[in-house]
Amino acid sequence: MFMLLIFIINTVLVASADLKPGYYSKTCPQAETIVRDVMKKSLLKEPRSVASIMRFQFHDCFVNGCDGSLLLDDTPTVLGEKLALSNINSLRSFEVVDEIKEALEKACPGIVSCADIIIMASRDAVALTGGPDWQVKLGRLDSLSASQQNSSDIMPSPRSNATTLINLFQKYNLDVKDLVALSGSHSIGKARCFSIMFRLYNQSGSGKPDPALDPDFRAELDKLCPLDVDQNKTGNLDATPVIFDNQYFKDLVGGKGFLNSDQTLFTFPQTQGLVRLYSIDQNEFFKAFVEGMVKLGDLQSDQPGEIRKNCRVVNPRPAPHVLY
Repeated sequence: MFMLLIFIINTVLVASADLKPGYYSKTCPQAETIVRDVMKKSLLKEPRSVASIMRFQFHDCFVNGCDGSLLLDDTPTVLGEKLALSNINSLRSFEVVDEIKEALEKACPGIVSCADIIIMASRDAVALTGGPDWQVKLGRLDSLSASQQNSSDIMPSPRSNATTLINLFQKYNLDVKDLVALSGSHSIGKARCFSIMFRLYNQSGSGKPDPALDPDFRAELDKLCPLDVDQNKTGNLDATPVIFDNQYFKDLVGGKGFLNSDQTLFTFPQTQGLVRLYSIDQNEFFKAFVEGMVKLGDLQSDQPGEIRKNCRVVNPRPAPHVLY
């Protein structure tokens, strides 16, 4: 007879602790400064990159909570979320997170989670492009796995209408106000022609363009995205794509929303009033956006986690020791 003892070394698997501001104030006091410095450099190098990073928070937190699962690469046994339907050929700039993580590991090895990097970098993307700044709650752990299927099933399509979006957000205790305000994340960045081809040429199977489109704007989009276009070609999500402001909502009121899922917020009665409000009152938009981002960041996984050394891969597990 023998006793089998398995020792897991250097790996702590616990549920995520309560989130709080200043979580790293003692263990890595320069953490938030390091993240913002890298984001500043990224913004100067390629303005579009910070908009991409901001959207990581949405695509990560909706899928099993804010746990950094989005950042994991595929492995022979696990399909990561980067190639999910809503992410493939869309999400980009993962190398910026790699750069942030490398800087943090040099300063404070094994302290700051990749999940928290997403939250800090998303906030910085907004603040550095003219939007509001706010205090983020930190203390998340990184997931041990990912779910491409969950990501594909959960994340909304550019074809989504307001009803679909409202129902999705309600599942996460996010209300209509949160939905409209957080949709304002499209104040910066670009999207692909792929996302709007149906709007231009076959809205709702009609063989015609979306009637909600302003005629002049539709003509612009026809030139940008003709039928024979490379559908990975991109267009601006609003008229000021490198400035975080309320122009996005002004565009929706004018029938110039790039995505169907955006424009439907103005054509749907339950959301139209908020779109109008934010189009004329940027401060109200900023306030509601911050509230929504904090609520979104509160979504947590109930699964075990760790602090990854590399955001793209789970920490290596040592082989179990068997004692007889």
